[in-house]
Parts: sequence; C-alpha cells; structure tokens
Amino acid sequence: MFINTMFLISAAATIIGAFLVAVSKNLMHACIFLLLSLFGVAGLYATLGADFLAATQLVVYAGGVVILMLFAIMLTGGIEQAFNKFGLKKVAAMGTTKTYATAGFMMIVMSFVLMKILAPVLKVQKHVELEGIKPTVNEIGTKLITDHVLAFEISSILLLGALVGAAVISRPRRIRK
Repeated sequence: MFINTMFLISAAATIIGAFLVAVSKNLMHACIFLLLSLFGVAGLYATLGADFLAATQLVVYAGGVVILMLFAIMLTGGIEQAFNKFGLKKVAAMGTTKTYATAGFMMIVMSFVLMKILAPVLKVQKHVELEGIKPTVNEIGTKLITDHVLAFEISSILLLGALVGAAVISRPRRIRK
C-alpha cells in the first residue's frame, strides 16, 4: 500500500513538474519545476526497486544538471536578455494554426495508441505475490568492476575529455596585439 501511494505521488510530481516547466514564463521557476519533475522520476525509480538508478537520478540530474542550469541563468542574465536593443520585448514564435492542428491530431492518435497498449494491463488480473525488492547497488558495482571494466574505463575517459573540452572552450581568449 505504501509503495503504491509513493508511486502515485512520484508520478503526479513528475507530470505536474513537467507541465509547469512547459508553461512557466520565468526561467528560474522553470528550473525549480524541472527539479520537482526529476525528483518525481527518482521516486518512480525507487518505488520500482531500482535504487541505483534513483540515486544516480538525484546525484547527476537533480544535483548536477539543475544546478548547472541555475548558474547559467544567473550568469547570463536570464530575464534581462528578453529585450532587444530597441527596448521591445522579444517574443518566441510558438507556432501557427497548422502546427497547432498537427499537434492536436498527433495527440489524439497517441492517445488511441496508448489506450490500445494499456488496455491489457488495466484489465483485472489475479493477485500475484511479488518478490521483495532487493538492492541492486552491490550487484551493479561488482559487474562494473569485473565484467564491464573496459566500458567503465572508456566512459571515464570520455567524461575526462568532455571536462577538458569544456575548460578549453570556457577559458578567456588572449588578445594579440
């Protein structure tokens, strides 16, 4: 019962956070709503028994990406850049009647596809007792260090290359005289 309740709360947080990101006009608020959505996804992972993915979701996405986005918004000015050199407010082109009609049609088609996919799942089935949730962190750690050590090392080299590339791109340019 507790797991079902937590799953529904996490799903609601994910959906509400994603919706608020899409409709928010303030970038800082959108980042906070994105954080809510990412916490909801971590909660979904935790309730499904994927504790390693839940922890990774919190550390990498909620902890790293959102903080990076907040710093980028604060450093670039965010809202102040919404005006052009004449003092007029910049407005993003959000679509035309044709794009809205296409999106509405695709939404209806996707709704029917989802109903077709979910119909067998939502039928009343016999109650089956599931196994208890087992922690996966030890097993994943053992697999990474033994069977998949080459992939682990290659990913660390790729991340190091990305870090060096970011440092090179962000360094100040020297002016030659």
